[in-house]
Amino acid sequence: MEILKEYILYNWGLILILLAFIIMLIINVFLDKKTVIRMSILIGLLFVLSVIVFFEFYLLDNNQYPNVRIVLIAIRYSSTPFIMALIIFTIIKRARWVITIPAFLLLIIDIISIFTGIVFSLDSDGNMIRGVLGYLPYIVVGFYSFLFIYILLRHSTKDITDIIPILFLAFAFLTGLVFPFIMGKEYSKIFITTVGIAVFVYYVFLILQLTKKDALTGLLNRQAYYDSINKKSKDITAVISIDMNGLKVINDTKGHIAGDNAIISVSHSIVNALGFRQSAFRMGGDEFIVLCFKTKEEDLHKIVSNIRKNVDESEYSCSIGYTYNDYYDKDIEEMVKISDDMMYKDKKEYYKNKGIKENK
Repeated sequence: MEILKEYILYNWGLILILLAFIIMLIINVFLDKKTVIRMSILIGLLFVLSVIVFFEFYLLDNNQYPNVRIVLIAIRYSSTPFIMALIIFTIIKRARWVITIPAFLLLIIDIISIFTGIVFSLDSDGNMIRGVLGYLPYIVVGFYSFLFIYILLRHSTKDITDIIPILFLAFAFLTGLVFPFIMGKEYSKIFITTVGIAVFVYYVFLILQLTKKDALTGLLNRQAYYDSINKKSKDITAVISIDMNGLKVINDTKGHIAGDNAIISVSHSIVNALGFRQSAFRMGGDEFIVLCFKTKEEDLHKIVSNIRKNVDESEYSCSIGYTYNDYYDKDIEEMVKISDDMMYKDKKEYYKNKGIKENK
């Protein structure tokens, strides 16, 4: 009972975070079942690792069972990359189990180190000594941290509300790489709590973001569009209107799943052409709008060109219109109208050149 009491006191902050995490998963209506299961596994791993870390330092403080402690060190060093890989696998839908390969390789090396000391060993006083590969666990965790941040940035909507949570996670993971060299072994005692807090806060950010995102494409939705034009209208220098060509034909001949895949493909083509000063919105159906904030006219033309190029490389087609607020004398409604008019003209030209009746 004394050990249990000490564990609870030692990890009370983490316990509260994990309990809150579990409650949020139970009442959540936004995440699919598979993601909830993966997050539940992640919560379980964080709890188990917190127990392992506690007993490792408990044995150190009481100078007991060095052979058991070195096994616990191996588990701690090996578990962290697996947790990082699971975080990536849970939050990023396109991730595959192949990302666990570096974690498995580190696990094998850590097991070997129990007998050889190539990563870590204990001296006669029970102090841990780094071996020739002593920094390998930090390198692997660093690899997963930077991979995670890169993938999140790569697949984000480029909107500032997407970027801030990613920067928060980057800061949290960076502390996990830097603080051990500043604070020493004491940081290991709070590392799991740090990871738990970081993931939970990101999860809260994620849920808040889902209310602003289109469920099919991941683009910002109409509600987010109105929020942007209300709060940042003075910063909007350009508008791009995009509408798919031939979606109705795809739906009628191949089915609505094929139509959904077409919309998703075009949305990816749009996002991949944008920078961090542009935001893409799905307004409904196959209609999209891009708001450009403090974007130069030459950059606008590059973005439009890149969108056309990306869409042309797919099997789909879209019509595009745009407008630039040259003298800052147009309000957002006027800019959207000019952009839409150009887009509709482009659509008519498309169907005329194809020699078919205009029909979505």
